[in-house]
Amino acid sequence: MPDADGARLALASLKRATGLAVEGRAGGLVTGPVAKAALAGIGFDHPGQTEFVAAACGVPAEDAVMMLAGPTLRTVPITVHCSLAEVPGRLSAALIERRCTIVAQALRRDFGIAEPRLAVCGLNPHAGENGRMGREEIDIIAPAIAALRAAGIDASGPHPADSLFAPRMRATYDVAIAMYHDQALVPLKALEFDQGVNVTVGLPIVRTSPDHGTAFAIAGRALADAGATIAAIRMAGAMAARRAASQAR
Repeated sequence: MPDADGARLALASLKRATGLAVEGRAGGLVTGPVAKAALAGIGFDHPGQTEFVAAACGVPAEDAVMMLAGPTLRTVPITVHCSLAEVPGRLSAALIERRCTIVAQALRRDFGIAEPRLAVCGLNPHAGENGRMGREEIDIIAPAIAALRAAGIDASGPHPADSLFAPRMRATYDVAIAMYHDQALVPLKALEFDQGVNVTVGLPIVRTSPDHGTAFAIAGRALADAGATIAAIRMAGAMAARRAASQAR
C-alpha cells in the first residue's frame, strides 16, 4: 500500500535520476509508476512526473508530449488528463500543429525515421461525417493538418478512429495522433499492454516509463509482468545511443 515514506523515496529517486540526466551524467531517465495521491500528500505540486521532468529541463509543460510506443504501434494524445467534456474546448489548430511538429522531430531524432508519417484521428464518430456529427474536424483538425503539410510534415486525416488501428492501416503510418487520452491509450494497451512504453518527447533528455500504473492490487502475489519495464529500459537505451551517435557525427 502507498504511504508517505514510499512517496518520499520515490520523489528523492526522481530528483536524483532527473538531475543525473540533465547534467549529462546519464544517457536517459526511466521512471516507474508512482502513486500520485501519495506524492501530493508530501507536497509534490506537479500533476505528474512528466511535468516535474519538463520543469527540470526548462521546457514548458505543454511541450512535453506523451507518446505511447509498442512494437507495432505508436500513439500520441493531443489532450491528456482532462474530462471528455473538456476536450472540444481544449482542442485548437495551433495545439495540434505544435504537438505534431514536436512528434515529427522526435521520430526523426530518437527513432531514426527520416520521413515520419502522421495519421491524425478525428474527434467525432466517422470523423464528423462532413459536419453531420460535429464540426471539429472541419474547423480545427483539417486546418492543422493542412498547416503541417505546408511545413513539409507528412500528415494525413482526419481519419475515423474506429478503423485507424486495424493491421492494414497501422502499416500506413508511423504514429497515430489522437484527440484525447483513451483514443490513444485504448488501442495501445489492447494490442501491446506488456510491451507498451510511455515516451516523453520534446525534452532535451531521454525519458521513458512503462505504460502501466502502480497495480497495488497485485502487490506480493507474484503476478507482475516486467515486460513493459524491460521495454522502457531498452527503448531509452536505443534512443540515447541514437542521440549520442548523431552528436558524434
